[in-house]
Amino acid sequence: MKFIKCLLAIACLSALPHVYAADADALATVNGKPIKKSWVEFILRDAEARSGQKANDNMKAAVINELVGSELAYQEAQKAGIDKLPDFVASEELARRKLLVNAFLADFIKKNPVTEAEKKEGYEQYKKELGDKEYSARHILVKTDTEAKAIIAELKKGADFAKLAKDKSLDPGSKDKGGDLGWFSPAGMVKPFADALTTLKKGDTTPEPVQSQFGWHIIKLVDTRPLQAPAYDKVKDGIERTLQQRKLEKYMLSLKDKAKIEVTGIEKK
Repeated sequence: MKFIKCLLAIACLSALPHVYAADADALATVNGKPIKKSWVEFILRDAEARSGQKANDNMKAAVINELVGSELAYQEAQKAGIDKLPDFVASEELARRKLLVNAFLADFIKKNPVTEAEKKEGYEQYKKELGDKEYSARHILVKTDTEAKAIIAELKKGADFAKLAKDKSLDPGSKDKGGDLGWFSPAGMVKPFADALTTLKKGDTTPEPVQSQFGWHIIKLVDTRPLQAPAYDKVKDGIERTLQQRKLEKYMLSLKDKAKIEVTGIEKK
């Protein structure tokens, strides 16, 4: 059943632009128009790759039947002139561009794989960034420096940090937990937050508000403990994806640097 659903989803490929020509390998015809063998084979190959199941004659028949139905709708759409509508033409052009770009990017990734040496180097960098210590902390997030300083003044007078966080923090993820962020590595936090946190001693609160793109923070260090980085085998796939994305981004930036790009459709203010 899963395989058939996959076939039906992929069969929408038949909605791409049709170029009719004499086709000796047509597996069916609809009002004289062919259902091409190449279409069916492509859909079956793609479905096999997605589902892991081997195609059989029943599945082939299901694909042909789906393509026959879509061909009937396709012909009616042409009769109605839908393929000439401006929005359809734009959508068709963008869909073709997207298919071509995705195929190009997939080809780039295939031809520029991340090596084992690069993954190992990436792992060492990952461990370095992760550090050897993790932190337990609370914070209160507010909009302005003035609000943050007022809260720090209350804390100095003995106010309860957790109660103030529940009453005043804007962070929905920690507000109801009294500002508790749990255990984490500073590498996972924005730099101003991480830099301020790592200067604190256990039990201390930042003496001045800490600004980030989210607002102004008051941070309290609850505790620290040693951190053991995950084993290489557990994170290597994620490292590979990250490095591959970086390669792709670097390549795209190089194309942009070499290109002559003129944007004329936006008025300069």
